[in-house]
Amino acid sequence: MSRIILVGGGSSSGKSYVTTNVIERIGEENITRITIDDYYKDQTGLPMEERIKVNYDHPKAFDWKLMRSQIKDLKNGLPIQKPIYDFTIHNRSDRTETIVPKKLVVVEGIMALVDKQLRELGDLTVFINATPEVRFLRRFIRDHTERKRSYESIVNQYIKTVAPMYEEIIHPSSNYADLIINNDGISNLAIDVLTCVFKEELEKASDGKPHERVQDNEFSEDVLSRVFQSSEGI
Repeated sequence: MSRIILVGGGSSSGKSYVTTNVIERIGEENITRITIDDYYKDQTGLPMEERIKVNYDHPKAFDWKLMRSQIKDLKNGLPIQKPIYDFTIHNRSDRTETIVPKKLVVVEGIMALVDKQLRELGDLTVFINATPEVRFLRRFIRDHTERKRSYESIVNQYIKTVAPMYEEIIHPSSNYADLIINNDGISNLAIDVLTCVFKEELEKASDGKPHERVQDNEFSEDVLSRVFQSSEGI
């Protein structure tokens, strides 16, 4: 059975950067990494002008049923056919990717700690933290250079959905984290700290040791449960 590590945090807090560097240090032969971004809902039936209007920072934008099912399969040592999301068309690609679980399975994304059922599958929960200014600058550069989006669209999306959803949904999910790591600068201890933590999890995976979950924070559970109840189709 693989050990599931859930890594959450705000958009452009550095989740992918930190986890990728940690995996390189420990060795890719020991860790499988997937991103929750690939589990955005299939929007083939929506025209492009409607896809652009979707709030991609809200839980209702994700295919939770498929995500939970596939991560459960990975935890049980079963390979999956993971969807691939194409940000340039705001939709899933027509291709899938075969993912084979290793001793550790890292599940990374803004919603990694939001869903209670997903957290129950996790053996360790981590929240990557960064200041709003740093997150905005990183996202601004990424969306323009990698996703070819206009400056105006990047700013509008950040103001209308990214920042509000971070305060309402993403940040409260940090209360579920076993470990919160700050990742504001290029030279910091985030990678060093997480490398040590991952190595401990790898030892537990080899020994078959269980991980006891901490009790969920009641306030955050109440806030996020209301969000999910108001979202149809999750």
